[in-house]
Amino acid sequence: MLFDSHAHYDDEKFDGIRDELLPKMPEYGVKRIVNAGASIKGSYASRELAHKYDFMYFTAGIHPESAFEDMQNPEWLSEIEALCRDEKCVAVGEIGLDYYWSRDHIAEQKECFIAHLELARRLGLPAVIHDREAHGDCLEIVKNYTDVKILFHCYSGSVEMLREILKMGMYISMGGVVTFKNARKTVEAIEALVEFPDGPSRLLLETDCPYLAPVPHRGELNHSGLMVNTAEKIAEITGLTKEEIEAKTFDNAISFYNMK
Repeated sequence: MLFDSHAHYDDEKFDGIRDELLPKMPEYGVKRIVNAGASIKGSYASRELAHKYDFMYFTAGIHPESAFEDMQNPEWLSEIEALCRDEKCVAVGEIGLDYYWSRDHIAEQKECFIAHLELARRLGLPAVIHDREAHGDCLEIVKNYTDVKILFHCYSGSVEMLREILKMGMYISMGGVVTFKNARKTVEAIEALVEFPDGPSRLLLETDCPYLAPVPHRGELNHSGLMVNTAEKIAEITGLTKEEIEAKTFDNAISFYNMK
């Protein structure tokens, strides 16, 4: 009963093995995968994968690192909107802010982020947020969109920020990072989440593959079948069973993405 809420099977690291690996996902117990668009090109590739495999869906959006380049196309927002109207598109994303590598194009990142959130609001779609080293600015922006169902993927913020977004009805997803030895903040976030009223209903599992493979596969090519290790670690932290974590996060993902 595994639902990978955020993957990147269009990544070039899967070239040559993609069509061999993906058909095996049901054998790992992976029932559904959402492939996240991270650029205009990546969103088209994600759509193609979603239509190739029944258990795959996709999101359409522009990652903050692609914002400056993709916004040079005057039709960028129209293209994203058309992709979002596809029958297998379940959210706008991956969108947000990233100050980790560079702060050169913050204005463009914010403009792109807000335009996507406005689109999500207009289309009645959820939004999947990328937030790296930009927690304060991300939080200030999403506070204006509490009517949009929002997921902070691969959550890396503080416990205090977590409580704020949970109060606003938002969701988080966790991947292999929670199994790392230096994942103290991530563990603390999960501990705080389970103490929050209805907190366990706001947690999803993800891979962010091909990156961030969980221990004992750290450094290997990540894929959805390895989420079982993430589920085991979260079960250890919360005191729930692995099966309970898998079932709960599966149901949460179905609810977040408005699936049946």
